[in-house]
Amino acid sequence: MAIHKKEIFSRKEQDLAAFAKAIAHPARIAILKVLAEKNECICGEIVEILPLAQSTVSQHLKELKDAGLINGSIDGPRSCYCINWEAFELFNSEFSGLFKSLQIDQAKKCC
Repeated sequence: MAIHKKEIFSRKEQDLAAFAKAIAHPARIAILKVLAEKNECICGEIVEILPLAQSTVSQHLKELKDAGLINGSIDGPRSCYCINWEAFELFNSEFSGLFKSLQIDQAKKCC
């Protein structure tokens, strides 16, 4: 039985990688900035602000929602989204811990 290579890594490492992948597109970062400014947004408003097609914005919103970085609700033809700040706090803490541990390791041995 074959195993996926990512399964050899810890859950924390997999989650950090998934988070990084979710925000690794400039359009998603722009969407997050819009949502942070408005604190809640309708998909149509995001489309009006960004130079992207509605279908492209929807795909990026889906990726962010699947990663748990935004929450969304559908009310008829409207889709409302907002940032999941709890998820951001968690990943901020995890990334800070990762960067600190990497700096400590680098200080011990430098080429």
